[in-house]
Amino acid sequence: MTGFAIRRPRLVVVAWLLVLVAGFGIGIGVFERLTGDINSGSGTESARADDRLAATGPEQPTLTAIVHGKPADDPAVQAEVDGAIADIRAIPGVVAVSPPQPSAQTGEALILSITLRSDDETDAAEAAAERLREISAAQVAVSGGPLSDEEYGAQAEEDVQRAEMLTTPVVLILLLLIFGGLIAAGLPLLIAVAGVGGTFGILFAFSEVTDVSVYAIQVTTMLAVGLGVDYALLMVSRFREERAVDPDVRVAATRTAATAGRTVLFAGLTVALALAGLVVFSDPFLRSMGLAGLAVVLVDMLAALTLLPALLVLFGHRVKPAKERARGGFLARMVRGVQRRPLVTLVATGAALVFVALPALDLRLGVGDPRMLPTDSSTRQMYDALATHYPEGNAPEPIEAVAAAPSTDRGIAALRDQIAGVAGITRVEAVPAGGDMTVLNAYPSDITPSDSTKDAVSAIRDLPAPFEVLVTGDAARLVDYEEMLVDRAPWAIGVVVIGTLLLLFAFTGSVLLPIKAVLTNALSIGAALGAVVWVFQQGNLAGIFGTSGLGYLNLTVPVLVAAIAFGLSVDYEVFLLSRIRERWLAGVPADRAVAEGIQRTGRIITSAALLLVVVFAGFLIGGFVPIKGIGLGLVLAVALDATVVRMLLVPATMTLLGRYNFWAPGPLGRLHKRIEVREESAEPEREPALV
Repeated sequence: MTGFAIRRPRLVVVAWLLVLVAGFGIGIGVFERLTGDINSGSGTESARADDRLAATGPEQPTLTAIVHGKPADDPAVQAEVDGAIADIRAIPGVVAVSPPQPSAQTGEALILSITLRSDDETDAAEAAAERLREISAAQVAVSGGPLSDEEYGAQAEEDVQRAEMLTTPVVLILLLLIFGGLIAAGLPLLIAVAGVGGTFGILFAFSEVTDVSVYAIQVTTMLAVGLGVDYALLMVSRFREERAVDPDVRVAATRTAATAGRTVLFAGLTVALALAGLVVFSDPFLRSMGLAGLAVVLVDMLAALTLLPALLVLFGHRVKPAKERARGGFLARMVRGVQRRPLVTLVATGAALVFVALPALDLRLGVGDPRMLPTDSSTRQMYDALATHYPEGNAPEPIEAVAAAPSTDRGIAALRDQIAGVAGITRVEAVPAGGDMTVLNAYPSDITPSDSTKDAVSAIRDLPAPFEVLVTGDAARLVDYEEMLVDRAPWAIGVVVIGTLLLLFAFTGSVLLPIKAVLTNALSIGAALGAVVWVFQQGNLAGIFGTSGLGYLNLTVPVLVAAIAFGLSVDYEVFLLSRIRERWLAGVPADRAVAEGIQRTGRIITSAALLLVVVFAGFLIGGFVPIKGIGLGLVLAVALDATVVRMLLVPATMTLLGRYNFWAPGPLGRLHKRIEVREESAEPEREPALV
């Protein structure tokens, strides 16, 4: 594959140009197909209840509008509202408009709802909203139905564009500082662009057969840019080293493929494996995120192993060879200090990471609400207007008990009384749902993520009834989702951990190093999750990120942060172990091999981490709070991994292991010799360049 790219570079470049044209030309259409729905899978009780309700016929979408800021009885306001209502009723697709109701709370608002026909709801919704916004006598907030769905998709596209616009120049400047040349700096960006184009194409293909979440486009784009830059940085850095040994461009590219190329291959496989663990979950969103992330990583890896070598052959003569660096420096002194006191470093660093991770013990999941959107969005403005003028409108969503019996059945009245007696339920309404079906709406006293509301769901499900009762609603979906996570998480963790242990064993031939990698990476991930809970759930310093504590994290944030961060952590582990093992195979004693490996890769890992931090930080200024949470989690995970873990924990543990670093029992050692994938050193023996 890489050999073909080196032999036929122009053909490979043309092929990738076609991929980019397809990705940015056709794949960009995925933004029109995004959904904000997340569920625990088709087999759960809440999903079965939702399907049963959907079978009664399509639900007519509704818009809600609040005209506020002036007294409800202001003649000018009333005249404009009445005129707007008359015009909206004449819009094709509008079924009904409710009479405006004044606010009993403030007396300075009118609320009305617009019912739409389900077959042409989007055009009707946009026309109705446009007419309402023409009201000039007061402020207008309107949202719901297709308007909110469209707003989520538009927000996702805007966040991606803003993040790329702000981070790309910063990444380019950093690459110029790292490489000191425009060509060398531009190559990683080209690989990142190829990854993004491939991402759009992949997600568009997924949208043909399944839903694509608004979060998927942001997370996968973030990954595509970060990993594309990461892998290209490693390859270009090694190419510059090889050119310092042999100035022949084609020879340097071949040696780069034989060394750094193999590292990229294993690094990509470990990240892909971490994301493949998401496929174990029954939630279509997590499953599709796993498949999309897996595909994105493979696209980036393929671009680094084919497009980049082709570009190096064509333009490598304009990439400056690496300069020999002076002995000593910060990293050299730090490594020597750690190796003098490895146990103290291990205990102190581990304790600090555990302390930062402690807030994660208070983790609470939630299905989300409009507070996740920026304050200038229509959906968020509606939420805030309801909170001010119609606080009952922001009350917790009801727990819905879908009973297979008509509302006239005597058992319905008995069940309603039983539900009303459940702790945490304030009132119950029985609503006929067509045919032989009744929905009992039980209104909880507390918000959905609270323990009391989740306990109420379980209590209602345990109530005896002479007919089948299925419980759904936001709280029930949350209960089912958490149960799904608990049931499937051990399998997902098993797939990722066992796969990682096997991959790292195949790469290093060691039994202990893979175990060490999993344990140290778990510390950095725990610390990152602890910080995300501390900020976005508990509200500490949340104002810095333009939000406030929500009291919960969105369902998908912890799982995605853990999966992506674990993959990136092992990614850096492979970068580092490749050089340590290279020195060890060259006959260097274990302690010195560790020191030299860190000294040789420290600058690359630090630079790669800095670039990834910049890419992920771009999503901290986005609109979605869940994306901000994922961005913060990944920023911290990468920063901690590249500094605390890679520069302190790794040398401390490997120094303590000493000659056992690359130990394996006899049978496993012989197995590894047969399957070994060795990074061949392309450089002559010489004193290491100390950074």
